[in-house]
Amino acid sequence: MNLILVTCALIFSGEKVLCAQRSEKMNLPGFWEFPGGKIEEGETAESCLIREIEEELAISITLVSSLQPNEHAYSDEKVVRLLPFVCSWKSGELILREHQEVRFLPKERLKSLNWAPADIPIVDELLANWDQVQKQLVDYKKR
Repeated sequence: MNLILVTCALIFSGEKVLCAQRSEKMNLPGFWEFPGGKIEEGETAESCLIREIEEELAISITLVSSLQPNEHAYSDEKVVRLLPFVCSWKSGELILREHQEVRFLPKERLKSLNWAPADIPIVDELLANWDQVQKQLVDYKKR
């Protein structure tokens, strides 16, 4: 079994979170995800996520907190451990370098998307903890 460590960013702008649709050049085209990527050798999860978001979306983020990791087996050989982080958009203008579309959605609209299987438990945890996540973001911005 090949365990792949992957980070993902739940990037908030106000009370909406960024959702990204995978393009035709990516695995699982058309599915929605929280953007991020594979951790490289010698890289921390946090530095990986900052790098990946810069590469994929051309923006800078600040990591505020983390949610529970989720493991998903795409096959007997490929298991992804998704490491989600609640993030705040720091700077930059959004440029789609890999995804075909992004949307900032409120919690009520998150279930309307066709999520990649590994992201579904992340969506569920976010929805279950939405108020706490919002409080963490507000507290972070007050610092």
